Amino acid sequence: MKVLVVGATGGSGKAAVTALLRRGHDVTVFVRNDAALGDLAGRSTVVTGDATRPEDVDVAVRGQDAVVVTLGISENPVRVRMRGPAGTALDVRSRGTRNIVAAMGRHDVRRLVVQTSYGVGDTRGKLPRRYALMFRALLGPQIADTEKQDALVRGSDVLWTLVQPVNLTDEESGTATTSDTGEVAGWHVARGAVGEVLADAVERPDYAGKTIAVS
Repeated sequence: MKVLVVGATGGSGKAAVTALLRRGHDVTVFVRNDAALGDLAGRSTVVTGDATRPEDVDVAVRGQDAVVVTLGISENPVRVRMRGPAGTALDVRSRGTRNIVAAMGRHDVRRLVVQTSYGVGDTRGKLPRRYALMFRALLGPQIADTEKQDALVRGSDVLWTLVQPVNLTDEESGTATTSDTGEVAGWHVARGAVGEVLADAVERPDYAGKTIAVS
């Protein structure tokens, strides 16, 4: 399949690209800075642009079979909470995803896989109190934007899957437990394992229309 990964320079995005390439997919990465891709740049098609710009997104989506979205803000969360992000729009998740869904409609691309966060949308209220309080205090505006992103995806007419990992660690490999009813096996999961789940979601028609918790 021809698969576009938006947000490919983040930890989960790189893990998704790695997993998709390993499985033989034709991967296009959409990034603002291709230097951050490392060796993945030479193994995939690179399109540079900004997800908040509809015209940039349109170029990247055209001709794809599926889109994987791992948008987020990689800056220090304390700094973002205090001063706002320096290099990324605070609403990058919702605005970028809105542009992607619109471009998919124009170019008849049907399959969409979006990484959000456990504790929003269908899993809202399932976080332990300590995590819910921490996220609200530290990531309040980002969580609010992720809620908008989640609702936008579920309200779209594409074949969507929402992937919701618990707390992410930076390991490049690991095992993951998945659930479409919100159960979790623990509160940490490796980014490498999440990348495999994102690739699974691209390939599995039975995941369409579901929220997949990853732990």
